[in-house]
Amino acid sequence: MTTTPNDMIFSVLDNNLSRIAGIQGAVLLSNDGIKLSAYLLDRPQAERIAAASSGIASTMKAISREIDGGRVIRQLVEMDDRYLCIVGCGEGSTLIVVTSRKARLGELGGEAVRTAQALGEWLGTPERTQPATS
Repeated sequence: MTTTPNDMIFSVLDNNLSRIAGIQGAVLLSNDGIKLSAYLLDRPQAERIAAASSGIASTMKAISREIDGGRVIRQLVEMDDRYLCIVGCGEGSTLIVVTSRKARLGELGGEAVRTAQALGEWLGTPERTQPATS
């Protein structure tokens, strides 16, 4: 039996995020908004969340560049009935975690960052460099 990258991603998501009280699901997306993997969400919903969250993540990165804020570590959106945590994974992807309001914010933020770090170690897409010209 071989293990695919999707199996490995799901395993990391499940092992880390299942510990969060009120977990509703998660989406791993590329920086251009393409869903790479989903956890506890159906495909259409995961794809919509990926596309919409990509814009939020991109906006926060642009603001951070404008104010010389450095890397954006995480963003937390509080809603009446849900929390949404957005965390960068390496250079080329973002993790979105959705929970009910039962989640403890410290636990949500900590687990989301740890999960993103675990995924980012082998998912990161390094920046392209221009070939040297003579």
